[in-house]
Amino acid sequence: MAVNLSNVDQAIISELKISDDEAQVFIIIVKKGRMDPAKISGALGWSDEQRALTAARSLVARGMIIDITKTEFESLHPRFAITNRYRRRCEEDGIPFKKNLKVDNIGILLERPYDDARG
Repeated sequence: MAVNLSNVDQAIISELKISDDEAQVFIIIVKKGRMDPAKISGALGWSDEQRALTAARSLVARGMIIDITKTEFESLHPRFAITNRYRRRCEEDGIPFKKNLKVDNIGILLERPYDDARG
């Protein structure tokens, strides 16, 4: 499966072993920049800010985003965030960390929306 913007969430879920909520929150923060749970929920059409907060905190623990303040979150650069999570996933699964073209392509694909949002 070639990775593109229409299926990047599924690629992130399968390659990085994160939840659908986590993938959606990561992508929306990459595309829009710094956000709080209310903005995340609104952008994703969720009625529950706690759902966004839970996913964001999990992404912080996974090394993909950082908490700027207690209520605002920002993505690391996509290449770094994706590689960071992939390295941790390899450690969790007890497999050697090595080059993975699909993982690299996810980071490359998200680089332009990341830069555009922070332009």
